[in-house]
Amino acid sequence: MNAEPLLNTVAKVFAEHRLETVMVGNAAAALHGAPVTTLDVDFMFRKSPTNLKKLKGVAHSFQAVILKPYYPASDLYRVINDDQGLQLDFLARLHGVRSFEGLRSRAAQVEFGQHSLFVASLADIIKSKRAAGRDRDLAVLAILEKTLHEQERLENDKGSGDRPETGK
Repeated sequence: MNAEPLLNTVAKVFAEHRLETVMVGNAAAALHGAPVTTLDVDFMFRKSPTNLKKLKGVAHSFQAVILKPYYPASDLYRVINDDQGLQLDFLARLHGVRSFEGLRSRAAQVEFGQHSLFVASLADIIKSKRAAGRDRDLAVLAILEKTLHEQERLENDKGSGDRPETGK
C-alpha cells in the first residue's frame, strides 16, 4: 500500500488544526527505510486541554471517532474511521522518551504535499521499542538496528569519500 496519499492528508489536516505531533512507531521507521509494516500510524503529542480540542477537530475532519481503548491504564487516543480504514494513534507518553520537546528536537521534518510532519529519529524509535519491551516491539528491534547501522555506515562512507586515496 502506498501511504503517501494518506500522509499528505494527515499533514494537511494537522496543519489546519495546528496540532503539533511527532510520528513514531513502525510507520516512522518505514519512512527511515526500515523494511517494516504496520496497520496504523502512531504520533506523540503534548496532552493539554488545547491539544485535546485540536485532536477532536482532527477527528471531525476525518469523520472519525476518538477512542481510549486502554483507559485509564494508558494515555492512548485512537482516531478511527473504519469505512476509510483509518487508524491514527496519539500517545501523550512514550516509553524511553523523556519529553515531547526532546523527541521533536531530534526528529526530521518530512514534506508531504504542501505540508510537513515531524518523524522521530530511528534511534529514538529503537529506544522507545526497547523500553516498551513488548514482544511485537522486540521482534522488530534487530531490523531497526540493522537499518540504523547501515545508514550510519553509508553516512560515514559518504563523509570519508571526500578524502583522496593515498594507497597506504
